[in-house]
Amino acid sequence: MWDPHYMDYLERLGFQVIEPPPDLNDDSEEDEELQDGDDVGAADVDERPGTMSGHVMHDNYENGILPATAPSSPPEVVVTDDMPSEDRDDAVVEVESECKSQKKCVDGGKGGSTASLKGDDDEVMGEFNRGEIDGLFCPICYEAWSSGGDHNVCCLPCGHIYGFSCIKKWLGRQGSGKCPQCKKKCRIKDIRLLYATRVVAIDGDLQKRVQSFEAKCSSLEKKSADWAKKEVEWKKREADLHKQVQYLKERTHDLEDLLEDMERRASGSSTSNLNCPEDLTLRVDSNPSFHIGGPDKFKMQKNFQIQGARLFDIDSSSKILVFSRRLSGMGGAHVLTKVSLFSNHEREDIRLAENTKAVKDLQVSPHGGLVLLASLGKKLSVLSTQSNNTVITHNLPAAAWSCSWDICNSHYLYAGLQNGTVLQFDMRQTVKPVESLVGSTDKLVHTLHSLSSDSSCSSGVRSVLTASALGLCQFNFGGSEQRPCVIPESDKQGVCISLAYTNSSDYILASYRPKIEATHDAGVSQPMLTAAGQATMGSHVVYRKMGASATYQKLGTSCGNVNDIRVPIRSAIIDGVYENPVFASGDELTCEVIFQELPSQMVLERLKPQNYPIYDVRYSRVLSSGVLGCLSEDSFHLYSANLSST
Repeated sequence: MWDPHYMDYLERLGFQVIEPPPDLNDDSEEDEELQDGDDVGAADVDERPGTMSGHVMHDNYENGILPATAPSSPPEVVVTDDMPSEDRDDAVVEVESECKSQKKCVDGGKGGSTASLKGDDDEVMGEFNRGEIDGLFCPICYEAWSSGGDHNVCCLPCGHIYGFSCIKKWLGRQGSGKCPQCKKKCRIKDIRLLYATRVVAIDGDLQKRVQSFEAKCSSLEKKSADWAKKEVEWKKREADLHKQVQYLKERTHDLEDLLEDMERRASGSSTSNLNCPEDLTLRVDSNPSFHIGGPDKFKMQKNFQIQGARLFDIDSSSKILVFSRRLSGMGGAHVLTKVSLFSNHEREDIRLAENTKAVKDLQVSPHGGLVLLASLGKKLSVLSTQSNNTVITHNLPAAAWSCSWDICNSHYLYAGLQNGTVLQFDMRQTVKPVESLVGSTDKLVHTLHSLSSDSSCSSGVRSVLTASALGLCQFNFGGSEQRPCVIPESDKQGVCISLAYTNSSDYILASYRPKIEATHDAGVSQPMLTAAGQATMGSHVVYRKMGASATYQKLGTSCGNVNDIRVPIRSAIIDGVYENPVFASGDELTCEVIFQELPSQMVLERLKPQNYPIYDVRYSRVLSSGVLGCLSEDSFHLYSANLSST
């Protein structure tokens, strides 16, 4: 049933009300709600003159919720206007004019959450959620209220908000003294104006959704940061893989060259022996260009720049590298630089005295913690790597080119001088040397090694093996012999430029370059230089020491590219890595470190650490590994290998 108050209101205005059909006017719950007369509708204006028909919008304001769509089958109310337009009630004329001017309708249904405002051309003007409509529009006329004027925003005692003109008209009707939404009784004088430009209520569900979205955004940001870290790790891994691929490509290229060399050797096309001097008798037919070893033993551990360094040694007990350097610039000072084996960033410089001058040899004590220096400043000095202080300094009669610690007694020191003399010092006696032996010639002693022998250590005779341009000599201190013993045939191979020895084996290896001889026909002849102008074909001769006496056996000779000017050429003998001792030397032409098995001198492995000639090669045992260092022009490379079980 329709609200009787509303029906009476329409009849007083002059409208003729026709009841809806019986089938639409049942006793359902929806009809009972309509009887309360608590809804305000907006009618569609009919185009026929003198009539107005439409659907009354039932908005069922339950708990303050505005339905968004109309009922599917709303009851119709046909209003017939029998009165002239000029006799109508002013309120009706005003309502009709507002409807005609706006021509808007709100379509809604129960349970909906949005409302659409339509214009003359039935186009959608905008969609708003429930919270926006409550905060912007009057629920009676669906027009925006204002902060002043007739349509000022106001509220009833129950708390519901309307436009002032709309709620005033509603309450001004006879029998309509109730709130359109909650049906609570009220009067016009109960209306309270609200002085606010906009009234908006916070949507609890919307706030929860915002918080949920914020949590999701935070989670996504965290995931993005995690992926960024993983991306950095992947890029680093990719760079490492690129390096490995590059290394494998170079290794493949080396193996291909090796295969070609072996094929040429098998076919007899190798001409390397023709480059060797004619006076060299090759007891063992070997050539460094042939690499017939198995997998490489030594692996790269680190490389770094070290400017001005020409010599170094490995202190296995302190786990450090000791470099002799000259700082850049005019009159650069000479320093010792300590570098940790584990981190090349841990460095420390020890400044040497100004009268020390250039260091020509550097040897770390077998017991560690001390460094022995031979310099052109006629000084033999001992420095502590722990306190960085000079422990003792011996003044020499001539410039020192080589030095060595005594194998049997850590108190004894040896120095090889520029005039061919070898001196023995005792660290407990700082006044003068213990003994001085003059060499067979005045050639400078560029390399010096202390020889170990059970019989010599027990008898008190201490022997050192020296190398000069003339060849190899053995000096015996504490014995009856005052003259050095020249190693047989060592003075017939050419100019001796290198000597390698280790006390763990009896092998000795000396390197030579050809002599420059004057002839009556051609004047001075010298070997053909390479394009670099610093390499020439030399030889490596293997000797073996026989017992404590100065008896040496020549085992074989091989060819190699050596420097034509520099003296000495540093080399080393490696033991414990391969099945047999190995000779490690730098190739002046290819800038490689070549490993040759002793005594066969067969090439087992090649290392190419840099693009410059190698100045120094040192080997030492550190913990359970064999460590090999290679020093070239401002660059240092460190390799390690597992020690063999044999």
